[in-house]
Amino acid sequence: MSHILAIDQGTTSSRALVFDRDIKVTANAQQEFQQHFPKSGWVEHDPDDLWQTTIDTCRDAIAQAGLTAGDIAAIGITNQRETTVVWDAKTGKAIHRAIVWQDRRTADYCRSLREDGHDKMITAKTGLLADPYFSGTKLKWILDHVEGARDRAAKGELLFGTVDSFLIWKLTNGAAHVTDATNAARTLLYDIHEGRWSSTICDLFDIPMAMLPEVKDCAADFGMTAQEHLGASLPIMGVAGDQQAATIGQACFEPGMLKSTYGTGCFALLNTGDTPVTSHNRLLTTIAYQMDGKTTYALEGSIFVAGAVVQWLRDGLRIIQNAAETADLAEKADPQQDVIIVPAFTGLGAPYWNAECRGAVYGLTRSSGPAEFARAALESVGFQTRDLLEAMRADWQGHGADATLRVDGGMSASDWTMQFLSDIIDAPVDRPEVLETTVMGAAWLAGQRVGLYPDMAGFAKSWAVDRTFTPDMDDKTRSKRYAVWKRAVEATLSV
Repeated sequence: MSHILAIDQGTTSSRALVFDRDIKVTANAQQEFQQHFPKSGWVEHDPDDLWQTTIDTCRDAIAQAGLTAGDIAAIGITNQRETTVVWDAKTGKAIHRAIVWQDRRTADYCRSLREDGHDKMITAKTGLLADPYFSGTKLKWILDHVEGARDRAAKGELLFGTVDSFLIWKLTNGAAHVTDATNAARTLLYDIHEGRWSSTICDLFDIPMAMLPEVKDCAADFGMTAQEHLGASLPIMGVAGDQQAATIGQACFEPGMLKSTYGTGCFALLNTGDTPVTSHNRLLTTIAYQMDGKTTYALEGSIFVAGAVVQWLRDGLRIIQNAAETADLAEKADPQQDVIIVPAFTGLGAPYWNAECRGAVYGLTRSSGPAEFARAALESVGFQTRDLLEAMRADWQGHGADATLRVDGGMSASDWTMQFLSDIIDAPVDRPEVLETTVMGAAWLAGQRVGLYPDMAGFAKSWAVDRTFTPDMDDKTRSKRYAVWKRAVEATLSV
């Protein structure tokens, strides 16, 4: 029992990785699944797809590693956050497709919450904003729109969970209805100061609290898998939402340390220690991790579209065949053109939080082409990151936030993108040797819980940098480029 199985259930695919006792990856299995877009701004997943691709990749990864389930000491899980599932408490069958974190269908309800003055109470308790991004209003929508759902929920016949809860319930054949503090903190229903579900908010949303899972530390006993799924009954010992798992995997354990993950979206977290910092710049106050009953908080900025803008170049505009082409195209772009893409495909996240605005392109000329679009797409990620970091520095004044940004996620492999990021934020960018920081965080949580991996200090010592990108843009150019971006965002918000 010298290996850890780590599940990474993401927005576009499910993965399972096997880690050895040195926290090295020995097998990696991945399956994509279908995205559903019923209406503009609506995004859904079939929960059966999430479950089946998860269990298939787990089996594949164990087989690839040449192991059996008996060689696995524990399971760690990380997951797309905020995505909402409601299922039958007896059968495990979902009553509606999962509503994905990107989905904006509850924008009108969130607006009414703000107009009625509930937003201040919600933010004070949860650290979040009254925005469609979070799970609570998605859950309310399902209860309101699926026939008989509200009555069934009141009778205790339905359960709610983020994806981690759903997978654990399925893996344990219904024996465990649980989540961890980081996922609970993203629901809009959890009081991050009191460490419990808020009856005030649940009453406001008309959500029966019996639907909600038990909340545990990130490293805890989440239940035993049923033998039929993987060939042995295995303990689930670590759970964290994907961005918090990446924070752990990046060993950002000290207040002031900062990481940014570039996947479908982009998420920057600043460790603020045992103090929840109230943002005055429309960032989120959230839980970074919870260990041994002690909560560590963070400021978070969420960008809805990062890697997804490259997918748009491929699948929407069809000007590339794969993501790797983007940097080469960007290198060829005309430096005299200032094409800006504001990728507000499902609105803008932090620090703007506008669910209604949509994407726009500015600065087109007759000679603008694929190269200029590619450069603008990659640059949009850097511009949005600077928006987040400026807000964080304003909120964290006097505390000495780390000047270096640790990065991970698929887009961090692009040297061109990371160099522009360093240029536009005017700060060093550290890319680690191991880019699988999200799933590594989940693996470490489970592995240290069962004594296979070192403690927090020991794990932090093992973190190593692959490359540091340093600013190579003059101040005048940096200020000019960012000013053009800000004007483009203002124009997008005003439409």
